[in-house]
Amino acid sequence: MPETDKTEEETKPPEPSDDLVTTTHTLGDLAYTAQTGRIVLKKEVLTDGKFDGHLAKAEVFLTAYTLDDADPATRPVTFAFNGGPGSSSVWLHLGVLGPRRVISGDVDSPAPPPYGLADNPESLLRHSDLVFIDPVSTGYSRAATGEKPKDYLGFTPDVESVGEIIRLWTSRNGRWLSPKFLAGESYGTLRAAALAAHLQDRHSMYLNGLLLISSVLDMGSIRFTEGNEQAYVSFLPTYAAIAHYHGFHGDRPLDEVLAEAEAFAARDLPWALQRGARLTADERAGAVRELARLTGLSESYVDRVNLRIEHVRFFTELLRERGLTVGRMDGRFTTWEPDGGRESMSDDASISRIIGAYSAAFNHYVRAELGYQSDLPYEILSMNVFQQWSYSDFEGRAVSAVRSLSAAMRANPHLKVHVAFGHYDGATPYYGSENVLAHLEIPEELHANIDRAYYPAGHMMYVHEPSRVRQAADLAAFIRSAVPGTD
Repeated sequence: MPETDKTEEETKPPEPSDDLVTTTHTLGDLAYTAQTGRIVLKKEVLTDGKFDGHLAKAEVFLTAYTLDDADPATRPVTFAFNGGPGSSSVWLHLGVLGPRRVISGDVDSPAPPPYGLADNPESLLRHSDLVFIDPVSTGYSRAATGEKPKDYLGFTPDVESVGEIIRLWTSRNGRWLSPKFLAGESYGTLRAAALAAHLQDRHSMYLNGLLLISSVLDMGSIRFTEGNEQAYVSFLPTYAAIAHYHGFHGDRPLDEVLAEAEAFAARDLPWALQRGARLTADERAGAVRELARLTGLSESYVDRVNLRIEHVRFFTELLRERGLTVGRMDGRFTTWEPDGGRESMSDDASISRIIGAYSAAFNHYVRAELGYQSDLPYEILSMNVFQQWSYSDFEGRAVSAVRSLSAAMRANPHLKVHVAFGHYDGATPYYGSENVLAHLEIPEELHANIDRAYYPAGHMMYVHEPSRVRQAADLAAFIRSAVPGTD
């Protein structure tokens, strides 16, 4: 029989639905439940002033761990994500926070394929439930059928969509009275700061704390754009730290080298850069000598770049004579450079040496242990997202969440902030972050709400095993200190 014409309603694709999978696990003496999968992000849609419905816009992947038989009124919950923009949450998930961790090795002992997983007895799950969120177009998160992925690739839509996921999870799991935290890494720290204000303003959801790992709250502090001298200042102590690691400062203590670099970055370098052609020959020669001494670069190079050392050029130049480049994410890493004349390194070893381990571990873990099946590729780190990202909200000014975080702290004086710095982090330099924190628009007494921790490692400081163990303890102590009555 010939098919009858189908109505428009019959030919429409089915509405997407949540596909969460629940499993139970133990970690030593902890019994916990894992829930992983995609939840449908919907939006109230109006057309010509008429309500069209609550329509599916995206499917967002998350993994939640909740301690069994815990009191939700006292049990904290931490919502975690990474940065990029374009990164999934796998780094924080399997690197330091989650109940299982990847075996990736470190600089001196990288793990070989096929890698592996181990229990993480230092997991933050001992002190807080955990919800790992992959923003749209990262991990398994995607725009819904018929929707445009690009609609989510920007500062404001990203904050709004992640904020909505946090609201949904909190409401569906009865956690409005739980102590709540956000944990972000890299661009995720800027997202977390903006979210603190957004959640307050949009949903009147007030947080107990922010965990900012490898923080960047003001992109102007690290962007080498024309006329912006601040980035050259922000990176100098990091250059000195990396030079120290690779032997350019002999057996001097790192703290001593950093103190000198910070002192020069605080006064003499900004002055020299601001003076420009007004520097005398002796003044310029003195600045060149000091920069070369601190960074390990030659005086000739420092002079040729006019005292302005761009970060990728530094990573490419420092070990050029040895035929090596150093990593941007972690300056302890090195790799061979096939073209000794390049201005920019051909590979960032601090990513390429570990991403395979994280990819293999998560793709195994999500299926074999969490029970979630998908034929989609898990987008660990999407350059497509990074390249399409829009900062249109900040046209004509630097991308910054300083005002958002300041407003959130003023409105909620109980909000605590923990900031984790890696001395060898060449992506979000610690000195630049400290300068930004010093310029938060908050009263003096609220600066006491900011807690700091420094590690002899890079952007993902937990790759360094001693730093991972200490960081886990630092994060746990912060959670306890930020929850009334627990410390």
